[in-house]
Amino acid sequence: MTAEYRVRRESLMKAIKKIENGAQEYRIGNRTVCRADLASLYAELERVEVKLSQLERPSITAAVLPRRR
Repeated sequence: MTAEYRVRRESLMKAIKKIENGAQEYRIGNRTVCRADLASLYAELERVEVKLSQLERPSITAAVLPRRR
């Protein structure tokens, strides 16, 4: 499961990088291709990073303490 989120994060980062470098929209002949909205990519990246963080480092820890005598 963690590997899937890492792959997803990498693909989102590549898509964001392409858009930031000016590839938001391009033309091939008379057709126009438009990539995803940058804000939605950032939101999805944040969601994936939070989920990945939860999977890698669970927020609940338990301590076993010795009994007092």
